[in-house]
Amino acid sequence: MGTPKQLLPLRGKPALRRTIEALVQGGITRAVAVLPPESPEMENVLAGLPVILVHNAIPRSEMADSVRIGLSEVDSGATGVLIAPADHPLVSAGTVHTLCTLHRSIPGRILMPTYGGRRGHPTLFPQSLLRGLSPGLTLRDVLRQNAGDVQAVDVPDEGVVLDMDTPADYERLKTLARSA
Repeated sequence: MGTPKQLLPLRGKPALRRTIEALVQGGITRAVAVLPPESPEMENVLAGLPVILVHNAIPRSEMADSVRIGLSEVDSGATGVLIAPADHPLVSAGTVHTLCTLHRSIPGRILMPTYGGRRGHPTLFPQSLLRGLSPGLTLRDVLRQNAGDVQAVDVPDEGVVLDMDTPADYERLKTLARSA
């Protein structure tokens, strides 16, 4: 993308800030942002938000590596962990709230939002599953090993399937954000 996609603006806010704001507005009481090392711009973007910042110094690491690092800041009494990639910045607070509410009634399930039959993000995992995430395993491995515990949650939020991996994706999200 030529620049960190977490810093790309959508309706005047960087993608990373939009993501964290949706989490907080959706009911997440302890947000943890796993950032690259020496990322003062990203830290500044999150100023004033109730978020704990940790850094992943592993170059080109898997998302699971960041999850393992972030778990060090998750309250040991929490029953679930919502994994919300910053490259899905149009996920609504309502979707976050729906996942958190459903988790309270079925805390042992992996909750994965779907839109139009497509799986998306963020995914809510029971914390106990992630605590056992050994090096070398990915989140896809966890999903595959626990396929019987995955609960699809249909949501009216296209943001769960919209990510920013290419400049064309970003342009599309900018257009959608303007019309929202």
